[in-house]
Amino acid sequence: MENDSTLYVGLDVHKDSITVAYALGTGEVELLGKIGTTKTDIDRLCKRLQSKARHIVIVYEAGPCGYGLYRQLVQKGFDCMVCAPSLIPKKPGERVKTDRRDAVKLVRSLRAGDLSAVYVPSVEDEAFRDLARAWVSAKDDLKRARQRLKGFLLSHGVRYTGRADWGPAHRRWVSTYAFESSWQQLAFEEYRRTIEDRLAQCDRLEAALRDAVVNWRFYPAVLGLQTMRGVQFTTAVGMLAELGDLSRFAHPRQLMGWLGVTPSEHSSGEKRRQGSITKNGNSYARKLLVEAAWSYQHPARVSPGIQRRHDGIPKPIVDRAWDAQLRLCRRFRKLITRGKQKNIAVVAVARELAGFI
Repeated sequence: MENDSTLYVGLDVHKDSITVAYALGTGEVELLGKIGTTKTDIDRLCKRLQSKARHIVIVYEAGPCGYGLYRQLVQKGFDCMVCAPSLIPKKPGERVKTDRRDAVKLVRSLRAGDLSAVYVPSVEDEAFRDLARAWVSAKDDLKRARQRLKGFLLSHGVRYTGRADWGPAHRRWVSTYAFESSWQQLAFEEYRRTIEDRLAQCDRLEAALRDAVVNWRFYPAVLGLQTMRGVQFTTAVGMLAELGDLSRFAHPRQLMGWLGVTPSEHSSGEKRRQGSITKNGNSYARKLLVEAAWSYQHPARVSPGIQRRHDGIPKPIVDRAWDAQLRLCRRFRKLITRGKQKNIAVVAVARELAGFI
C-alpha cells in the first residue's frame, strides 16, 4: 500500500447504483465497478478504498440523491466533495455518455483541480430549507390554481367588475357565482375548492415556518435582514434558507456571483464586452433579491412596517440598513436619469443589495 500517495475517487451516483473509478497519485484511472447504495455497500466500499491509500479524496456530482452519501463518507473520515455538474469541464464534440465515463471524468477533473464544490448545509439547515421550499411550492400551486380558475371563467365570458386581486370581495363573489349547467358548476366548484385547499396549506406552512424560525441558528440574521427596505419575512427566510451560512463568502462579490447578478463578459485583447447577468446559482434566491430591489425605485423613507421591524434590533444594524436605502434609492435614480431601462436599473440595484446583505 502506497501510504504517501493520494487516492482520487470518482462516484457516479444513481438511485440504485454507484459506479466507482479511482486513480492512485498520478497513475492511470481504473474502474472499481458498480456497487449498491445501501449502508452495507458503502461500508464495504470504504474498506476497499482504505486498503489502497491513507489519504483518500472522493467526489460525486450534486443531484437528486441529496447529501446523505456525503455525510456518510465524511463521518468515516474521508475528504469528500460534492461538485457542481454544470461546471464540470466538457470536451467539445463529446457525445458519448455512460456511467463509467462519468466516473473516470470525475477522477481526472478532481486530480487536476478543475471541479467546483457546492455548499453542503448542515442537517438542521437542510431540514429548515425543506420546510421553506414546501412553503414556496404551496404558494406556486396556489398561484397556478388561481390562474386555472381565472382562465376557466374567462373562457365562459365571466368577468369580475372589480379588482380581481383575490381579496375578500373578490373571493366572496367567486364563492357565490353559479353556472346554469350542472357539469360546468361541478368543474367550477372543483377549481374553487382547490384554491381554498392551497390557501389552507399555505397558512399551515407559514405558521409552522414562523414557529420554527425562532429556534433556527440564523434567526438573528433573519431579524437583521428585515431592517432593510424590501426584505420582509418571506424574503429574509427564503434567502437565508437557500444561501445558508453567509460567512462562507469571503467578499460580497462572491455572493453576487453566486446569485448570478454579475454581468457576463466576453473580452479579448483590448476589447472588453459585457452582456446580461450570468443567472448562475440559485434562481429562487435571485428572484427574491430582484423583487426586493424594486422597492428602491421610490424615495427613501422608513415606513411604519419597516419601523416595526426595527424594534429590538441593535442601532448599528438599523443605521446600516438606512445607509443602504439612501445609496440604493440614489443609485436607481441615477441609472434612470442616464436613460437605463427600469429592469436594468433594478438588477443593478439588486447586485448592490446583495453586497449590503
